[in-house]
Amino acid sequence: MEAEKANEKFFTTPLIIIFVTVFIDLVGFGMVIPILPFYAETAPFNATPFEIGILFSIYSWMQFFFSPVLGRLSDKYGRRPILFFSLLGSAVGYFVIGFASTLFMVFLGRVIGGITGGNISAAQAYIADITTKENRARGMGLFGAAFGLGFILGPAIAGILSKYGVHVPFYFAAVLSLANAVALYFILPESLKTGARTVLPERKNRLLELFESLKDKEFRVINLVYFLLITAFSIMTYAFVLYTAFRFGYNAEQNGYLFAYVGFIAIIAQGFLFSRLVKRFGESNLVTVGCFLMCASLLAVPLVGPQFGGLIGLLVGMAFLSFGNSLASPALTSLASKTAGEHEQGRAMGIMQSGASLARAIGPIIGGVLLNNAMDKLDDFTLYLTFWAASAIMFVAFLTAVYSFRMMKAQTVS
Repeated sequence: MEAEKANEKFFTTPLIIIFVTVFIDLVGFGMVIPILPFYAETAPFNATPFEIGILFSIYSWMQFFFSPVLGRLSDKYGRRPILFFSLLGSAVGYFVIGFASTLFMVFLGRVIGGITGGNISAAQAYIADITTKENRARGMGLFGAAFGLGFILGPAIAGILSKYGVHVPFYFAAVLSLANAVALYFILPESLKTGARTVLPERKNRLLELFESLKDKEFRVINLVYFLLITAFSIMTYAFVLYTAFRFGYNAEQNGYLFAYVGFIAIIAQGFLFSRLVKRFGESNLVTVGCFLMCASLLAVPLVGPQFGGLIGLLVGMAFLSFGNSLASPALTSLASKTAGEHEQGRAMGIMQSGASLARAIGPIIGGVLLNNAMDKLDDFTLYLTFWAASAIMFVAFLTAVYSFRMMKAQTVS
């Protein structure tokens, strides 16, 4: 009976609606990841691996500067209008990329999408508004499950639609975001109570605000580990499509199915296992285990090829990578939300996603430099260099998590 009451309180109508909203948004976002490298490197764009890295990076640079702004605006004006505005911006960005005839237009579309791409922090703040601290980890796990579901259908749909033209998935993503914005406007209730809304302070420099927010030691450690994790994962995300095309000769459709597989692992881990594992082991332990799994898989994946491991080896390596990320990422988000006051959830999530956007901006640049050889191409050596750099970053994240969480636990006991 108590378990049933807990489920009734947790699975509320607003939570289900925000889950569907995030899921639909991530379907559109997931469609872009496996398609963008192929789209940019073909005529008339003919982008180099380094330029593709910048193309991934510019979106996240915009998110870095604007995500905290939208998070703070959601604390003042509510989550619903910010989510609506973000989805409209995503639709415009996708349309611009789909209609682009020059590489500049592709960059412009990524900039527009990045500026209005603060819906992640607003959605996380929405979940924090409507869940108790006891259910916060469960709510963030459900949020992660929406990511996983989006990455199951998004890349798969993109792979299928790419048969009719590599630009078609961008049109579909634009229509999806537009429809999502309209549905959200009429259906989603506001989660932020009028009394909890804050007055916006004078706007500060994004970097200064990020550094000032890290004065709290626990919040600083959580953000550092999260930053390293996202940096390594974004290097892999950028390089993976180019890696599979070079090693296995996979096209956009086949890469779409591989990303769908990664999303399937994520939904199993975050949607069904995460909340149970948190109750048994706690968020801190899941962070350390997740970081270790990601470190090991990033080290092993570039060794896989048609002659060694083949498709099975690739699937195993990606399963460990996805499972590790599915443990560490929502656990860090849950820990961060618990360090913030009830009226500052939007700001805290905005700052965290701002750091994540900075990591996503830096990661592809690192990958672009390491993956690009003197001939503006990639080769076996540059592939090893790129993936092993990401593995080294995750090893630092693992050590930081182990040391810092043990120190904080010792201080709590004493």
